[in-house]
Amino acid sequence: MQTGSQVPDTNMPLFAADELIFSSPRAAQKPPPYIQDHRKRLRERFLAGGPAALPDYEILELVLFRAIPRQDVKPLAHELLKEFGNFNAVISAPPDQLSRVKGVGEAAICELKVVEAAAHRLARSKVLRRPVVSSWDALIEYCHTTMAHCDIEQFRAFFLDTKNTLIADEEQARGTVDHVPVYPREIIKRALQFNASALILVHNHPSGDPTPSSADISLTRQIKSACEALGLVLHDHVIIGKSCEISFRSQGLI
Repeated sequence: MQTGSQVPDTNMPLFAADELIFSSPRAAQKPPPYIQDHRKRLRERFLAGGPAALPDYEILELVLFRAIPRQDVKPLAHELLKEFGNFNAVISAPPDQLSRVKGVGEAAICELKVVEAAAHRLARSKVLRRPVVSSWDALIEYCHTTMAHCDIEQFRAFFLDTKNTLIADEEQARGTVDHVPVYPREIIKRALQFNASALILVHNHPSGDPTPSSADISLTRQIKSACEALGLVLHDHVIIGKSCEISFRSQGLI
């Protein structure tokens, strides 16, 4: 047992190493110089050349910068693309699938989902309250943006007025990887509530193949019959695949 005062060891630092590292919050948040330089160059290239000047992995880096401020995110960007295939598939991936990729935490998922939400809203703004005839390509682009990379089937209805202007867009149902429960009565009910004159139906095939099934054809005919009984027009039913779509009207199925 020792007694009396102890003489401090003058060779020991006054603070532990981690206390020294984190003694300045601003210094702790600042990334290493090589990362700062890389990010600065990437931002400059993006601002000078726009999205076309950067490949997918560098666009992903820009998105991840805010979520992961102190690390080199290039390896993570490559890993995400390896896992999901392309930029659109990454930002469209469900949070639970994103979280399985090592290095992707809540902050990174939030940044990716914000980008996805912004893309959906921008695409939607290009078609809502506009005549469908003059904005058909924008409508299809919107459907691909919101539905092409979903891992479950979704069914949407677009409601049009007498001038074929899009007045409402609603998701009617969500299902499984190969089935979505749709009720014609509910779709017609919503059309009447919107005082719509015409409809366009859209759903996706997570498999990527937009070829209509016999159930798709049967459902479309049921809805068409219900529309005709109430003086509504079913303009089309479009199935969205991974990189293409099929129109029932163009295929002679309506």
